Amino acid sequence: MDREEKAKEVARIREALEKATSLFVVNFQKVPVSQEWELRRQVQAAGGGYRVVKNTLTEIGAKGLPAEAILHSLAGPTALASTETNPVALAKVLSTYAKENPDFRFRAGIVEGRVISLTEFADLAVMPSKEELLSKVVYLAGSPARGIAGTMQSVIRGIASVLDQAVKEEKFRQ
Repeated sequence: MDREEKAKEVARIREALEKATSLFVVNFQKVPVSQEWELRRQVQAAGGGYRVVKNTLTEIGAKGLPAEAILHSLAGPTALASTETNPVALAKVLSTYAKENPDFRFRAGIVEGRVISLTEFADLAVMPSKEELLSKVVYLAGSPARGIAGTMQSVIRGIASVLDQAVKEEKFRQ
């Protein structure tokens, strides 16, 4: 790679780091290329991006950005998984993939500007997605309304039953 290509690569890395709200640094040593392509498809389906990077160029591209905290002193094969939208979905994909491929390891991460540990990454991977949480909130918000509607329906049903019984017993004669 000549200087011009390196400068372009640093610019691409920097742009990706600036856009990403969440970033995970992973080690993919000994992972077959065919399996890595499958991971790329899964990450893309989760709304993220995955790229293998050169450590030195990544360190240069991260200077002055929040990601600089986790991208210093990189060693070995390194890949970056990032997302601009849903860190939970990306963490789930990476976690599932890591279970199937023990050589694939999470090294570090940043979620919405905050550095996370390996334990926090594991917690993030088991969280319900944003959509699941929103659907639960909507369900819970509608629960009192359903209770009121059910109560009203049973009162109306009771009144209708009493009136029906009164009509059958001919209580409404004049």
